Amino acid sequence: MLTAAEGGEVMISMTSVMQNYGLLWTDPDGTPQASAGRYDKRSAKHRRTELKAVGCTRVEIVPVRPGEVPEPVS
Repeated sequence: MLTAAEGGEVMISMTSVMQNYGLLWTDPDGTPQASAGRYDKRSAKHRRTELKAVGCTRVEIVPVRPGEVPEPVS
């Protein structure tokens, strides 16, 4: 393949990796929980805000792979 400086074509990779996130938290009664769904970063932050608003603590956003579900920490 020639470079652009040599008058050839430049190939650009158009693949992007979508990172998904899950949430871990502790309910107001002390029970550890984990999200079953996956979120994009913006949605995960929104969900974190909702969980904190209802009294949940230790709310964490964690990266997850496809098919993976985060495990609650006791």
